[in-house]
Amino acid sequence: MALDTELTRRLGITYPIVSAPMAFAAGGRLAAAVTAAGGLGLIGGGYGDPVWLAQEFRAAGNTPVGCGFITWALASNPQLLDQVLEHRPRAIFLSFGDPESFASSVKHAGSLLMCQVQTRRDADHALTCGADIIVAQGAEAGGHGERRSTFTLVPEVADLIASRGSAALLCAAGGIADGRGVAAALMLGAHGVVVGSRFWATQEASVNPRMHWRALVASGDDTVRSRAMDIARRLAWPERYTARVHRNAFTERWHGREEELRAAADEEAIKYRQAWLEGDPDNSNTFIGEAVGLIKSIEPAGEVLQRMACEAAELLSGTRPRT
Repeated sequence: MALDTELTRRLGITYPIVSAPMAFAAGGRLAAAVTAAGGLGLIGGGYGDPVWLAQEFRAAGNTPVGCGFITWALASNPQLLDQVLEHRPRAIFLSFGDPESFASSVKHAGSLLMCQVQTRRDADHALTCGADIIVAQGAEAGGHGERRSTFTLVPEVADLIASRGSAALLCAAGGIADGRGVAAALMLGAHGVVVGSRFWATQEASVNPRMHWRALVASGDDTVRSRAMDIARRLAWPERYTARVHRNAFTERWHGREEELRAAADEEAIKYRQAWLEGDPDNSNTFIGEAVGLIKSIEPAGEVLQRMACEAAELLSGTRPRT
């Protein structure tokens, strides 16, 4: 069924669904699978590894994809943006930092500028910077974010865009894992959605099977927002952001004891890295959102995308029950 919005027309895609540029998990294979199925796939540039980025663009082949960056990390290695722009990405997705210094380069290269924001204030600034697409991310999302809820942030940002007379489009992110979430986002004023956790739980995602298994038996109640994993990884995340992860032995041991963890960071960083390399879901973290409770299987990304779109179209047309 058709699910045509301003986002599908602007991006030249079939369905208004974008896969989030999840660090480590969203490689070229996942991005290409999402694009091939009718959405837009984004490679996760993460903390900035030029060799990894080159490898993942090769993995995407000739499939048109985009790329996302953690903006504060990109600021320390800005030449990575030039490297990625050589691939003529459909879009560049910037989050967790000020996009202003990168906006003109992105737009001059002919890519669309997607700015993920967690507050109305940051949405307003992103519009001033010339964002083509604003991504309003609620705290339900897996990985890093802030405090606002998707359900209230999205319509507030929609109203802001309208009040400014901007041509920017709006995507919703955070807690969207099936057609109900897509339909709800469109009803709230979004033109499309950015989906992380549900595409994290697909066959093409670069995720250890042990992490996938742990997610399949979890509910949204089993997640927590914390800083502990960033301290253990020695990542200098700005104070305003925490990360949502699956509760496990590591978070039970260190969440709420951050100062003690900092004091033990030399030893704990070695343990955490080894656990991460082994895919240990107890002593490293599964970065997953509250939508984990809606995920029951690890499937091909294309099947997930097309089912979400079909469900949403049926819900919006009134041909599908809401439960």
